[in-house]
Amino acid sequence: MKRAVVMGGSYAGLFAARVLSDHAEDVVVVEPDAIGPDGLGRRTPQRHQLHALLSMGHAQLERWFPGVTDDLVKGGALLGEGEDVRFYLDGRLKAPVAGARMLGATRPFLENHLRRRVEGLANVRFVRARATGLVLRNGRVTGVTTAAPEGADGSGGGPGDAAGETIDADFAVDAMGRNSPLEDWLVRHGWDRAPVDGMRIDLGYATALFHRGDELGGTVVAHSSPGPASGYLPTVTEPGALTAVEGDRWSVVLAGYADHRPGPDPEEFLRRMRRCVEPLRTVADASTMIGGVRTYRFVESRRRTYSRLDRFPGGLVVVGDALASVNPVYGQGLTLSALAANALGAHLRSTPSPHLPARNYFRLVEAVVEGAWQLSTAADLAQPHVTGPYPRGHRARKWVADRLTEASVLDSAVNARYMGVVNMELPPKALTDVRFLARAARVLISG
Repeated sequence: MKRAVVMGGSYAGLFAARVLSDHAEDVVVVEPDAIGPDGLGRRTPQRHQLHALLSMGHAQLERWFPGVTDDLVKGGALLGEGEDVRFYLDGRLKAPVAGARMLGATRPFLENHLRRRVEGLANVRFVRARATGLVLRNGRVTGVTTAAPEGADGSGGGPGDAAGETIDADFAVDAMGRNSPLEDWLVRHGWDRAPVDGMRIDLGYATALFHRGDELGGTVVAHSSPGPASGYLPTVTEPGALTAVEGDRWSVVLAGYADHRPGPDPEEFLRRMRRCVEPLRTVADASTMIGGVRTYRFVESRRRTYSRLDRFPGGLVVVGDALASVNPVYGQGLTLSALAANALGAHLRSTPSPHLPARNYFRLVEAVVEGAWQLSTAADLAQPHVTGPYPRGHRARKWVADRLTEASVLDSAVNARYMGVVNMELPPKALTDVRFLARAARVLISG
């Protein structure tokens, strides 16, 4: 194709632009925020919260941006392996998993490295503007309309500015996030809204940074969550996590539901840290907080299913949170964005024309979203305040899931399969293998 336009330049948009660079003569990323050289400046409110990069997401990061892990580590990110990565359940350290690896970095730092990689592609350019609508002719996208970014004076943003222009396009990608206006645009053109599934979870979480010394040795990640023993409530320890990140800092996140949501008060944050597992208690006592506490509220998990529409414009796809936004405590968001890039690449390699409706893309990406949705909503339904909708057979599945969770604390082989699903390397059905279930049962019987 001649030109593809990506509406939104955050993590999902950067992956989409990288994929499109293999298929289009010209890729334009329409980004309203002025991003500084340090990667800061984006106005996404949750961007400064701790973000996990699951192992599948890390593998896809290297697939599309070879060597980026080495670049990140040279810049100060941490790569944790083996005992450097600790997971706790109901206050108990889970059985170790051989080969476990996790990357410690803030999202602005990670996105900044990806943006520089994408900016270095000869056929990709960024324009500072706000996408305001689609031009549709003969049932397909032919352009994207733009305006000055909110808060700008309309005088232009210098080189690369496109505010007020209509950018011709053979293909367009919605990477505008959870509050994307795409559905409203389509309705104005006479198209139907995509069916939406939702689950109200009423989650709140808060992140703070701390100076990092040698107080935890080589620890890179420590994550603690409530489980079956506590009824998935913070009765044993507070749920939270920490990651060693660039700049010799710890990024610490605390989470809670409904009335147990953490607030912005630093003293309250420290008190809650001292009710967490040992690594977080140590940081609370031995390290100095940098700046304040940033909070964010996530009310509802939501996904749109475009494959259920009878008609959809050609040359248009949706990625990232605009497609599916699930409970962030499970760390699936960045990995879903990377896997959507895989689906987009597979679709573009297989389609006879980018002008046709991207039904193959939506089938591929929604299969990935389905696995993440099953995992996150099943865990959310264990929370007493979450009232459904409950899938058929929920009680029986929950009982089995609770037993597998308990066995994953005790046995490395069970935990390896369990974490393979959590890290999106394996589909949820991998936990239904008869031999795996038998091993988990033996582990529980032997204590």
